[in-house]
Amino acid sequence: MNSERRPTLVIGLLLILAGAFFAVVQIVPSLRDLVNQQTSWVLIIEGVAVLLLILGVALRTPDLAVPAVIVAGIGGILFYQASTGNWGSWSYLWTLIPGFSGVGMLLARLLGSHERYPVRASVDTIGTSLILFLIFGAFFGGFKILGPYWPLLLVAAGLFIGIRNLLRKN
Repeated sequence: MNSERRPTLVIGLLLILAGAFFAVVQIVPSLRDLVNQQTSWVLIIEGVAVLLLILGVALRTPDLAVPAVIVAGIGGILFYQASTGNWGSWSYLWTLIPGFSGVGMLLARLLGSHERYPVRASVDTIGTSLILFLIFGAFFGGFKILGPYWPLLLVAAGLFIGIRNLLRKN
């Protein structure tokens, strides 16, 4: 991607996301009440994330995408918790933070930091985060569907890591 076109692309994407958010809030009146009363403070956190991303694009520092996505992800978690009152979910939702960094690494790569963030490392980080999310979520009662079989997630994660390590080229 041409480095001169990148800032325009990011600004366009941000405008699309902001417009979609405000359109959904206008269409669903109950969301307007929810956003105004219980979760408006979370919008400050999301605003910081957007500012980090804009700053990274403006300064041609794609590495700022990583903290921008982490801050946005934590803001999303806090939005969920403030909306539902399920503050105990932090016992397993924190495991998504490494995944946010993996998504940030992919975004930084898209914005031009190709050498620093290989796709495989980004995907590994996201995968590890999702596995931890499933394990901790099952252990702390976030996923009732697994019942007493949540330890099988540990077995599956171990098998995945072991087989992947055996198949990896030296």
